Amino acid sequence: MKPKGRHPEKALSAVRIRSVRKPGRYTDGNGLYLVVDPSGAKRWMLRTVVRGKRCDIGLGGASWVSLAEAREKALQLRKIARSGGDPLSERRKAEAMPTFTELAEQIHQSKSPEWRNEKHAAQWISSLRTYAVPKIGWRRIDEIDTNQVLTVLRPIWTEKPETASRVRQRLEAVLDYAKAIGKRHGDNPARWRGHLDQLLPRPSKVKVVEHHAALDWRKLPPFMAELWAREGIAAKALAFTVLTAARSGEVRGMRWSEIDIG
Repeated sequence: MKPKGRHPEKALSAVRIRSVRKPGRYTDGNGLYLVVDPSGAKRWMLRTVVRGKRCDIGLGGASWVSLAEAREKALQLRKIARSGGDPLSERRKAEAMPTFTELAEQIHQSKSPEWRNEKHAAQWISSLRTYAVPKIGWRRIDEIDTNQVLTVLRPIWTEKPETASRVRQRLEAVLDYAKAIGKRHGDNPARWRGHLDQLLPRPSKVKVVEHHAALDWRKLPPFMAELWAREGIAAKALAFTVLTAARSGEVRGMRWSEIDIG
């Protein structure tokens, strides 16, 4: 007999998941279960109805899929099932979808023979590995949208406008390639005209940041000796800045009470 009363919802907690040891199934509600195997391994399972038949769908081990992630996965699969789709088929499609990194490397290999020289080919993929992969490399290629493109570009758009412009062009190329092989649909979120040109300043109008030249470390000892020999607070403040790596504004505005000489 089915238990009377309302079905539980969000019955599990992170503490409960860590502490449970007895083999069995522990419901979280809405068909989501934590399964504890006799070996002690813990995994997630969704029990739902797919086209009139009961179906158990594994959602991954509890050691790497969090409770929140399991609930989100279960919700997505239940929606597919309720609309008459096959959540197992949809999940297999999602798992087969390449990541940004995978397609960036793939297009790099396929296009390298037509580039002018090996240096250019190396720079093409190196810029993506440096600026794009840490931000969006793990994402499925069909999930990348304008927000993710901006996450890559905004930190370097005004600091390194020439590099940023090249990275944008290469992002656009990877996403166009994904569309060409059937892994994406719709407009390219990295396109410039009529899209990013409304969200970012034109590269030609960005003022290039000019940094002060750095002192060669081998010249530091005589430089410091000259600072100590000079009279006045400015020389002492500069020496303090060099020795502590403090920000110049902090040094200019500091008070004696903020310094622990002892």
